[in-house]
Parts: sequence; structure tokens; C-alpha cells
Amino acid sequence: MGSIIQKIVPGFIVNFYHQMWPALGAVIYRFPAKKVKVIGITGTNGKTTVVHLATEILEAAGYKVASISSLRFKIGEKEWKNELKMTMPGRMKIQKFLRQAADARCQYVVMEVTSEGIKQYRHKFIDFDVAVFTNLTPEHVESHGGFENYKRAKGELFKSAKTAIINLDDENAEYFSALCKGKKYGYSVESGSIDIATPLPGKFNLYNALAAAYVGLSQGVDMKVIKETLGKAKGIPGRMETVIKDPFPVIVDYAHTPDALEKVYKTVKGRHKLVCVLGAAGGGRDKWKRPQMGKIAARYCDEIILTNEDPYNEDPSRILAEIKSGISSPISKLYEILDRRKAIKKALRIAKRGDIVVVTGKGAEPWLMTGEGRVAWDDREIVRAVYREIFG
Repeated sequence: MGSIIQKIVPGFIVNFYHQMWPALGAVIYRFPAKKVKVIGITGTNGKTTVVHLATEILEAAGYKVASISSLRFKIGEKEWKNELKMTMPGRMKIQKFLRQAADARCQYVVMEVTSEGIKQYRHKFIDFDVAVFTNLTPEHVESHGGFENYKRAKGELFKSAKTAIINLDDENAEYFSALCKGKKYGYSVESGSIDIATPLPGKFNLYNALAAAYVGLSQGVDMKVIKETLGKAKGIPGRMETVIKDPFPVIVDYAHTPDALEKVYKTVKGRHKLVCVLGAAGGGRDKWKRPQMGKIAARYCDEIILTNEDPYNEDPSRILAEIKSGISSPISKLYEILDRRKAIKKALRIAKRGDIVVVTGKGAEPWLMTGEGRVAWDDREIVRAVYREIFG
């Protein structure tokens, strides 16, 4: 319906509609962003983890913190799941949340900032004290009309931010840094910005930890507090989460872009045989990446099970066919099972001790989006339920 409206309604009316809501919300809720320090995290991957880690660092330093991520909303000790199927809530929801955070006497709000949210002006009337750039790889390319438009949308966050924190190892670092006229911090794994350690697996999580560390440093948090917090950091639900450990690990991860998927596979592969369950979102979302996901899976996985992943109103079989078109490398076994629960069950049945099962695309998301509407879902709970059925 949204795409149909965009085709028949003039662009300036659509833009006015989207700009109206944050403006109205700011007035109704009395410009709450002026009462708290707002830290915006943007990039293609890692946003949720950086929000989580930065929140923990600020809390360890004694601050009361609120946060918005694709996983949860949090105001001080109170937190609840994000069940909206959107990272930056529309209409006046962000302004309302900021008012609630200010009324709860939070000093900070740490939030994910997405290109789609910026495209719909949901970042407007928010004074960002800090803007963090994690990384940039193609995503939402079709929605934005090209990668450069996607990058420019992300860049809007930095134009008015007082401070920028930039991943210097990303090839787009200079672009984002130049947009900020305030104070700038850069972090790098390759050149070793600061010496930190985290139990979170994967090189990509070291980048996430560094981004969060520099959020703390930019706000005057003592390095000892930062290192202690990151050193005992716990995993994020649905992010490289080992749901089952025996007789073989079953890992659930949110990876839904080619770059993220490859990083997950690289992290866990080693000498293990990988049994991989994956799909790709429908609804016209980033069709270009489907063969790429198949190509990456073929490179790392020994057995592949293609399945549903938020098909929306698209033909699920066509989505799987487009993923399969990228699988040119020989695979010992390739299965196509549209029913996601049955696909996960198949993976657990064929895996053997010493193998690793990797289920990607959904993470801890609470819904599966189909042509008939949304269905209550959680890959982690499905894995646990199927495990009990098979192993008792």
C-alpha cells in the first residue's frame, strides 16, 4: 500500500506529511531533546550492539540512560521489547519517548538512526550531541535510488552533530568526518586506537566495542570504567547468540546483509562443518542482495537450507530462487524448505557433533512478516523447541 501511495501522491506532499509529524511531536512534547544528551548511532551493521554497549558504559559511569534500538526500548531500569518492526518509530513516537526519558531524569538517550528514518525526517527536531558512524555497505539501495543516496541519507546525522565518532577503517570515513563541523574522534582496529578487550566474538564486535568506548571517552568517562564494562559485556539477544551448545552449537544471528552474513560465517567457520539456514526479506527489499547471500553461503557453508525470511507480499519461492541463483559453487547438500520451523528442524536433524548450525536473518525479532500479516516468532525459541522435540 505504501509503495502505491508514493506512486500516485506528489513527492512534495509525501515529504510534507513526513516532516509534519516530528515537528508536531516536538511542539506537543515540548522539545524534549533539549533536556537530554542524545547520541545517534548509524551505519549498516553494528548499530544495535553499539547502542547496547554505549548504554552500559554510561550507566557504569553513574548516568541514567534511555535507549532505542531494533531490539528494545529502555528508560533507566525499565525496558521493553521493540515490537514495532521498525528501528526508528514513526509519527510522534520518538518525541514522546524523549519526553518520557527527560521526565524520568535521564541524562542520556542512545539511539539507532537509520537511513529510512532519516528519509522520513524522523531525526528532525533532535539535537544530536554525538553521531557515531560504524560502517557502510550496500543496503536499502532500491529504496533510496542508489548507494550514494543511501550514503547521503546516513550523512544527514552528522551535519548538525556537535561531536562525530568515525570508524577510520571504513572507506567512507572521510566522507562522514567532513560533514561534522564539531569535535571528531576516530577509531581503528587496524592501527590499534586503544587497547580494549571484550568477550563478544568476532572482529566486527571489536569494532562495535571501540565505537562504544569512544562514546564513553567523548563524554569524559574514565578509561578504567570503559575497559571493565567492555571486559564483562554479555551477548546481545539474537546477535551471534549460541542458543544450544550440545551436541553441537546452534548460533542465531540477525545478519541480513551480505557483509554481515560473511562476517558471521568467517567468525564461526574455522575447521568446522557449517549447516546454514538462511533466507532474504521480501516486500521488494534489496532484491540485488539475494544472489549475493547465496554466493557467500556457498563459499562458507557445507550444507545450506534456504527458507522463508519475512516474505511480506512476495512469492517466497521466487525469493529462494533468486538466492539460489548465486550458488554456483558446488555444495554437498542444498535444501529448499519454505516453512522456517521445518527448515530449522532439518538443520538440527542433519547436523552432527563437531558441526555448527548457523541460523541467520531474524535474530531475536518477534515477528515473521508474511502476505497474510505478521506471525509471532523468535528464531531462538523455535530452535529451543525443535531441539527438545529431537533430543528430548
